[in-house]
Amino acid sequence: MLKKFERATRALRTLSAGNHTLLHASDEQELLHDMCQVIVERGGYRMAAVAYAGHDKDKCLHWMTSIGVDKEFVEELHYTWADTEMGRSATATAIRTGQPCVGRNILTDPVYADPAYAPLRENAIKFGYAAVTTFPLRVNGQMLGALVMGAIEPDAFDAEEVKLLSELADDLAFGITNLRLRAKHQAAEATIAQLAYYDPLTELPNRTFMLERLQDAIQTASRNHHSLALLHLNIVQLRGINQILGYGSGDRLLQQLAQRLMRALHESDFLARVGEGEFALLLPSGGADYAIQMAQRLAKALHDSVPVEGLMVDPRVSIGIALYPSHATEADTLLRRANAATNDVCPARGGYALYTGGQEQECTRRLSLMGDLRQAIERNELLLYCQPKVDIASRRVCGTEALVRWQHPVHGMLSTMEFIKLAENAGLITPLTHWMLDAVFSQSYAWHEAGLDRALSVNLSAHDLYDPMLVDRIQCLFSTWSVSPELIQFELTESALMQEPLVALEALTRLKKLGIRLFIDDFGTGYSSLSYLQKLPVDSIKIDQSFVMPMEANNDSAVIVRSTIELGHNLDLEVVAEGVDSQAVWNLLSAVECDVAQGYLISMPMPAEQFSDWENEWVRMNTAKLTVPGQ
Repeated sequence: MLKKFERATRALRTLSAGNHTLLHASDEQELLHDMCQVIVERGGYRMAAVAYAGHDKDKCLHWMTSIGVDKEFVEELHYTWADTEMGRSATATAIRTGQPCVGRNILTDPVYADPAYAPLRENAIKFGYAAVTTFPLRVNGQMLGALVMGAIEPDAFDAEEVKLLSELADDLAFGITNLRLRAKHQAAEATIAQLAYYDPLTELPNRTFMLERLQDAIQTASRNHHSLALLHLNIVQLRGINQILGYGSGDRLLQQLAQRLMRALHESDFLARVGEGEFALLLPSGGADYAIQMAQRLAKALHDSVPVEGLMVDPRVSIGIALYPSHATEADTLLRRANAATNDVCPARGGYALYTGGQEQECTRRLSLMGDLRQAIERNELLLYCQPKVDIASRRVCGTEALVRWQHPVHGMLSTMEFIKLAENAGLITPLTHWMLDAVFSQSYAWHEAGLDRALSVNLSAHDLYDPMLVDRIQCLFSTWSVSPELIQFELTESALMQEPLVALEALTRLKKLGIRLFIDDFGTGYSSLSYLQKLPVDSIKIDQSFVMPMEANNDSAVIVRSTIELGHNLDLEVVAEGVDSQAVWNLLSAVECDVAQGYLISMPMPAEQFSDWENEWVRMNTAKLTVPGQ
């Protein structure tokens, strides 16, 4: 009776000490070790260990910790909890059945007489324990493993003792569950913090983190009476890459650029991704000179093209600079003004600009105009203009170039360059092109119905060339309006064709199959090679006005124009001269046998509905003479 009382007391003491351990545990492995230590040192048991059940095909036992037995020794025996010859140990039985395996006498139990288990018997004799009991550990309803305990007495672990020790095992399982739940909560909190302060794509700090760090830096600068700088970087090409190659390609571009930027920074610099294609760099100290030096350094780091989907993409980064305290004393304002400065960036000036004031008002105006432009396209409020082309030899009108104009209700007639740039920034190039195509086909049909068949040429951008639906849309318009292919022409700038030559060649080939004429616009400014030019299915080249207009005063320009005309004719191409604004230039072009002229000498761009009247007047004035007006 006394022995039974002592064993119950031992189990109760172990349970109490184990519960104390549970209250102070902060780590799962630490809990397992401390619990086994309590069982041996406070409870008086000779051995304690914890094994986890592996859920691999072999159902291995993973010994997590042990006191009173060599863990490495047991692991090398490669026991399993599967229902096999190597899975008959007390530990395996408790895990497999989910019930305690009580009072195994290692010295007399037949299982341990098996040669496979002889090492366990030898180990028990060595460490002085005779009886083993194992308790299953369940976590979240799943069998996690077993708590193993060894006692000196062969007849240890009576019913009362086992009852108390089962509570200990359950408490241990409960402790493991709580620690794992706490770990999940901590991981979730860490994830939330990561999402709140870091960009998951580039792993850089995000805008929220940048604003907090920037405000702290401003307060430090204020206390120490020094300046700081903020650089805002805009990836100009990102929108086009997302639209043409897909968002995955744009993401990979951003990741590569972020890595380049990080390699260019100093330890004290703080880089963040603050927008879709925007980064910001905090320089905690330094003025305008240092900020400009850093901008130049970053521009150099980002200068080389980036491989994306097998293409070499020019990142084209604009860098705006704002300074504390001269430009702003609040973080949000300083970031906004650094961003505003990017709108004044000129590649020829290094790709960076310093905030000068007034730029935010201009940004507000542009933002408002973007919304107005979208409405103007949707409501068909744009205007179709055209500028005639005249055959130089016969003075006959041979076509006209279609142009788009926007008469804003408040700001008046906006320059074409301004609202085309607005369309690019607002992602409206495709809707604008669609408007232009609809207007041109409609106008061509109207002219045809009125007995006037004149070719209308439409300008296409590089963005349009990448649109896989462009040719299909044009085919549909031909079907809708029954317009002859000879009456619709397309002009593409040489620089647009050179951005992605293979894509351009494929698009031009598909367009040419529709039976339409194709022009290379602004020829001489895009650095195309003769071998590439020979491959393009084009019918005509338009010499850029920057060469044509100074022909009379500049012999070099005259030589370039003459050589270009010879080159075009040798390639069996029609040659059009843009910028013919004077009679002298007309005469020079006529002398070198240029085919077609376009410019203010003939006519300024006019509303499409005025074209018929203008042509009648042109014909009247040129019927009886061999010179153009103004000669």
